[in-house]
Amino acid sequence: MSENQWNRHEPHSLFPQLTEEEVTFISHHGEIKNYCKHSVLISEGDISNYMFILLEGKVKVYSLQRSGKEIVFNIQGPGEYFGELALIDESPRSASVMAMEPVTVSFVSKFTFETCLQERPEMAVRFLRTLTERVRYLTEIVKNLALRDVYGRVIFTLEMLSEKENDDRVIKLRLRHQDIASMVGSSREMVSKIMKELMEAGVLQKVDQHIYIKKGFPKVLEM
Repeated sequence: MSENQWNRHEPHSLFPQLTEEEVTFISHHGEIKNYCKHSVLISEGDISNYMFILLEGKVKVYSLQRSGKEIVFNIQGPGEYFGELALIDESPRSASVMAMEPVTVSFVSKFTFETCLQERPEMAVRFLRTLTERVRYLTEIVKNLALRDVYGRVIFTLEMLSEKENDDRVIKLRLRHQDIASMVGSSREMVSKIMKELMEAGVLQKVDQHIYIKKGFPKVLEM
Protein backbone atom coordinates (compact mmCIF):
# COMPACT_ATOMS: atom_id res chain seq x y z
CA MET A 1 0.00 0.00 0.00
CA SER A 2 1.40 3.38 -0.97
CA GLU A 3 1.81 6.31 1.41
CA ASN A 4 -0.73 8.31 -0.59
CA GLN A 5 -3.29 5.51 -0.35
CA TRP A 6 -2.87 5.39 3.41
CA ASN A 7 -3.21 9.16 3.76
CA ARG A 8 -6.56 9.15 1.96
CA HIS A 9 -8.13 7.96 5.17
CA GLU A 10 -8.77 9.79 8.39
CA PRO A 11 -7.94 7.20 11.02
CA HIS A 12 -10.49 6.76 13.77
CA SER A 13 -9.22 5.33 17.01
CA LEU A 14 -10.54 4.93 20.52
CA PHE A 15 -7.01 4.09 21.61
CA PRO A 16 -4.64 6.69 20.11
CA GLN A 17 -1.46 5.94 22.10
CA LEU A 18 0.42 4.76 19.00
CA THR A 19 0.82 7.56 16.47
CA GLU A 20 -0.31 7.25 12.86
CA GLU A 21 3.35 7.21 11.82
CA GLU A 22 4.09 4.32 14.20
CA VAL A 23 1.09 2.30 13.05
CA THR A 24 2.19 2.91 9.45
CA PHE A 25 5.73 1.83 10.34
CA ILE A 26 4.49 -1.50 11.75
CA SER A 27 2.02 -2.10 8.90
CA HIS A 28 4.77 -1.68 6.29
CA HIS A 29 6.59 -4.62 7.88
CA GLY A 30 3.57 -6.90 7.61
CA GLU A 31 1.98 -8.90 4.82
CA ILE A 32 -0.83 -7.09 2.99
CA LYS A 33 -4.02 -9.12 2.58
CA ASN A 34 -7.48 -8.38 1.20
CA TYR A 35 -10.72 -9.84 2.54
CA CYS A 36 -14.23 -9.63 1.11
CA LYS A 37 -17.31 -8.52 3.04
CA HIS A 38 -18.44 -10.96 5.77
CA SER A 39 -15.04 -12.67 5.92
CA VAL A 40 -14.11 -13.79 9.44
CA LEU A 41 -10.56 -12.62 10.11
CA ILE A 42 -10.43 -13.94 13.67
CA SER A 43 -12.57 -16.65 15.28
CA GLU A 44 -13.10 -16.68 19.02
CA GLY A 45 -11.20 -19.57 20.60
CA ASP A 46 -8.60 -19.91 17.84
CA ILE A 47 -4.89 -20.02 18.66
CA SER A 48 -2.74 -17.56 16.71
CA ASN A 49 0.23 -15.23 17.12
CA TYR A 50 -0.69 -12.57 14.56
CA MET A 51 -2.19 -9.12 14.84
CA PHE A 52 -3.94 -7.13 12.12
CA ILE A 53 -3.64 -3.46 11.19
CA LEU A 54 -6.68 -2.24 9.31
CA LEU A 55 -5.70 -0.20 6.25
CA GLU A 56 -9.04 0.00 4.41
CA GLY A 57 -12.60 -0.90 5.28
CA LYS A 58 -14.46 -1.60 8.51
CA VAL A 59 -14.61 -4.58 10.87
CA LYS A 60 -16.63 -5.51 13.93
CA VAL A 61 -15.26 -7.18 17.04
CA TYR A 62 -17.94 -9.45 18.45
CA SER A 63 -18.87 -12.56 20.40
CA LEU A 64 -21.71 -15.03 19.92
CA GLN A 65 -23.63 -16.26 22.93
CA ARG A 66 -24.82 -19.85 23.14
CA SER A 67 -28.30 -18.62 22.25
CA GLY A 68 -26.89 -17.28 18.98
CA LYS A 69 -27.25 -13.64 20.03
CA GLU A 70 -24.41 -11.44 18.82
CA ILE A 71 -22.75 -8.87 21.07
CA VAL A 72 -20.56 -6.29 19.30
CA PHE A 73 -17.75 -4.88 21.46
CA ASN A 74 -16.35 -2.44 18.94
CA ILE A 75 -16.39 -1.32 15.31
CA GLN A 76 -13.02 -0.35 13.87
CA GLY A 77 -11.87 1.56 10.80
CA PRO A 78 -8.65 2.43 8.96
CA GLY A 79 -5.66 3.09 11.20
CA GLU A 80 -6.78 0.78 14.00
CA TYR A 81 -5.44 -2.65 14.91
CA PHE A 82 -6.79 -5.77 16.57
CA GLY A 83 -5.70 -9.22 17.69
CA GLU A 84 -2.68 -7.78 19.49
CA LEU A 85 -3.21 -9.80 22.69
CA ALA A 86 -2.02 -12.89 20.79
CA LEU A 87 1.39 -11.26 20.50
CA ILE A 88 1.73 -11.23 24.28
CA ASP A 89 0.27 -14.41 25.76
CA GLU A 90 -0.57 -16.62 22.73
CA SER A 91 -3.87 -17.54 24.44
CA PRO A 92 -7.05 -18.41 22.51
CA ARG A 93 -8.71 -15.48 20.77
CA SER A 94 -11.14 -13.76 23.16
CA ALA A 95 -13.48 -12.47 20.41
CA SER A 96 -14.21 -12.82 16.71
CA VAL A 97 -13.60 -10.19 14.03
CA MET A 98 -15.60 -9.93 10.81
CA ALA A 99 -15.26 -7.64 7.79
CA MET A 100 -18.33 -5.42 7.47
CA GLU A 101 -17.20 -4.41 3.97
CA PRO A 102 -14.20 -5.29 1.78
CA VAL A 103 -11.08 -4.69 3.87
CA THR A 104 -7.32 -4.48 3.44
CA VAL A 105 -5.13 -5.39 6.38
CA SER A 106 -1.48 -5.72 7.24
CA PHE A 107 -0.91 -9.18 8.74
CA VAL A 108 1.81 -8.81 11.41
CA SER A 109 3.42 -11.81 13.10
CA LYS A 110 4.74 -11.83 16.65
CA PHE A 111 8.30 -12.04 15.31
CA THR A 112 7.72 -9.05 12.99
CA PHE A 113 6.15 -7.00 15.78
CA GLU A 114 9.01 -7.74 18.18
CA THR A 115 11.48 -6.76 15.46
CA CYS A 116 9.68 -3.42 15.07
CA LEU A 117 9.88 -2.81 18.82
CA GLN A 118 13.60 -3.54 18.77
CA GLU A 119 14.01 -0.88 16.09
CA ARG A 120 11.68 1.54 17.86
CA PRO A 121 11.72 0.63 21.60
CA GLU A 122 9.82 3.79 22.56
CA MET A 123 6.71 2.25 21.00
CA ALA A 124 6.59 -0.50 23.63
CA VAL A 125 5.44 1.80 26.44
CA ARG A 126 2.75 3.40 24.27
CA PHE A 127 1.58 -0.02 23.14
CA LEU A 128 1.15 -1.11 26.77
CA ARG A 129 -0.79 2.08 27.50
CA THR A 130 -3.09 1.25 24.60
CA LEU A 131 -3.74 -2.21 26.04
CA THR A 132 -4.60 -0.60 29.39
CA GLU A 133 -7.08 1.72 27.69
CA ARG A 134 -8.70 -1.23 25.92
CA VAL A 135 -9.25 -2.98 29.27
CA ARG A 136 -10.82 0.17 30.70
CA TYR A 137 -13.01 0.54 27.62
CA LEU A 138 -14.27 -3.04 27.88
CA THR A 139 -15.01 -2.47 31.56
CA GLU A 140 -17.14 0.54 30.58
CA ILE A 141 -18.90 -1.60 27.95
CA VAL A 142 -19.91 -4.12 30.61
CA LYS A 143 -21.12 -1.36 32.95
CA ASN A 144 -23.02 0.26 30.08
CA LEU A 145 -24.88 -2.94 29.24
CA ALA A 146 -25.62 -3.76 32.87
CA LEU A 147 -26.57 -0.39 34.36
CA ARG A 148 -28.14 1.80 31.67
CA ASP A 149 -31.44 1.71 29.81
CA VAL A 150 -31.46 1.50 26.00
CA TYR A 151 -31.34 5.28 25.54
CA GLY A 152 -28.40 5.56 27.93
CA ARG A 153 -26.59 2.74 26.13
CA VAL A 154 -27.08 4.44 22.75
CA ILE A 155 -25.72 7.75 24.09
CA PHE A 156 -22.72 6.00 25.62
CA THR A 157 -21.95 4.20 22.36
CA LEU A 158 -22.27 7.32 20.19
CA GLU A 159 -20.01 9.28 22.52
CA MET A 160 -17.39 6.51 22.65
CA LEU A 161 -17.27 6.20 18.86
CA SER A 162 -17.05 9.94 18.27
CA GLU A 163 -14.01 12.20 18.07
CA LYS A 164 -13.54 15.95 18.43
CA GLU A 165 -13.87 18.07 15.29
CA ASN A 166 -14.01 21.85 15.74
CA ASP A 167 -16.95 22.60 18.03
CA ASP A 168 -18.68 19.29 17.36
CA ARG A 169 -18.01 15.62 17.80
CA VAL A 170 -18.22 13.34 14.79
CA ILE A 171 -18.48 9.61 14.16
CA LYS A 172 -16.57 8.96 10.95
CA LEU A 173 -17.31 5.26 10.76
CA ARG A 174 -20.27 4.41 8.53
CA LEU A 175 -22.74 2.92 10.99
CA ARG A 176 -26.06 1.24 10.36
CA HIS A 177 -28.71 1.25 13.04
CA GLN A 178 -28.26 -2.52 13.24
CA ASP A 179 -24.58 -1.99 14.06
CA ILE A 180 -25.50 0.25 16.98
CA ALA A 181 -28.23 -2.16 18.08
CA SER A 182 -25.73 -5.02 18.28
CA MET A 183 -23.46 -2.86 20.44
CA VAL A 184 -26.17 -1.83 22.91
CA GLY A 185 -28.08 -5.11 23.14
CA SER A 186 -31.33 -3.79 21.71
CA SER A 187 -33.49 -4.11 18.61
CA ARG A 188 -32.80 -2.20 15.40
CA GLU A 189 -36.32 -0.75 15.60
CA MET A 190 -35.71 0.76 19.04
CA VAL A 191 -32.34 2.20 17.99
CA SER A 192 -33.89 3.66 14.82
CA LYS A 193 -36.59 5.33 16.91
CA ILE A 194 -34.03 6.87 19.26
CA MET A 195 -31.81 8.03 16.40
CA LYS A 196 -34.78 9.60 14.62
CA GLU A 197 -35.78 11.53 17.74
CA LEU A 198 -32.21 12.76 18.25
CA MET A 199 -32.03 13.90 14.61
CA GLU A 200 -35.35 15.75 14.91
CA ALA A 201 -34.17 17.38 18.14
CA GLY A 202 -31.07 18.71 16.37
CA VAL A 203 -28.71 16.71 18.57
CA LEU A 204 -27.46 14.59 15.67
CA GLN A 205 -26.87 15.51 12.04
CA LYS A 206 -25.82 13.15 9.26
CA VAL A 207 -23.50 14.56 6.58
CA ASP A 208 -21.76 12.40 3.95
CA GLN A 209 -22.24 9.20 5.98
CA HIS A 210 -20.73 10.88 9.06
CA ILE A 211 -22.81 11.43 12.20
CA TYR A 212 -22.23 14.80 13.89
CA ILE A 213 -23.13 15.39 17.52
CA LYS A 214 -24.19 19.03 17.45
CA LYS A 215 -25.11 19.57 21.10
CA GLY A 216 -25.48 17.76 24.39
CA PHE A 217 -27.82 14.82 24.73
CA PRO A 218 -31.03 15.43 26.69
CA LYS A 219 -31.19 13.50 29.96
CA VAL A 220 -34.55 12.09 28.98
CA LEU A 221 -35.74 11.52 25.44
CA GLU A 222 -39.42 12.17 24.71
CA MET A 223 -40.55 9.40 22.38
